[in-house]
Amino acid sequence: MEELELKSTIMSCQMDELSDAERHLVELAIEATSRSYAPYSHFNVGAAVLLANGQEIIGCNQENAAYPSGLCAERTALFAAGAQYPDVPVKMLAIAARGTDGELQYEPVGPCGSCRQVIIESETRAAGPIRILLYGRKCIYVIDGIRKLMPLTFSEF
Repeated sequence: MEELELKSTIMSCQMDELSDAERHLVELAIEATSRSYAPYSHFNVGAAVLLANGQEIIGCNQENAAYPSGLCAERTALFAAGAQYPDVPVKMLAIAARGTDGELQYEPVGPCGSCRQVIIESETRAAGPIRILLYGRKCIYVIDGIRKLMPLTFSEF
């Protein structure tokens, strides 16, 4: 038996180190947290997607008493992008969250497992990686493709 070590390499930066387009997308994700419907968890998440054609689409988590009928911010944004622009690749995805205290999270928050799988499918659909920006007040994680977070993916790409 052989033990394999799988590593993920991500960048950590501050807002002023992002490009204008990246900073703008993060700001859209932060703003989208205010549109979240989270009466049960009080954990408001916003996401923003930049498409290859320059269109920006936001999403936010939508909870439901009939759990798990709600949906995460990442999926609302990605599914809206796919519904409105089915043939346009997603280039970038920014995610921000407010904790139960209403403050923006200090540490960046990563997507849940279901959202990671949807991001994998979005990358497969586009035949290329999606740049992911995870916002936290302390720093922003920049990840060049979901496979950096999930090296053993369930996909054909």
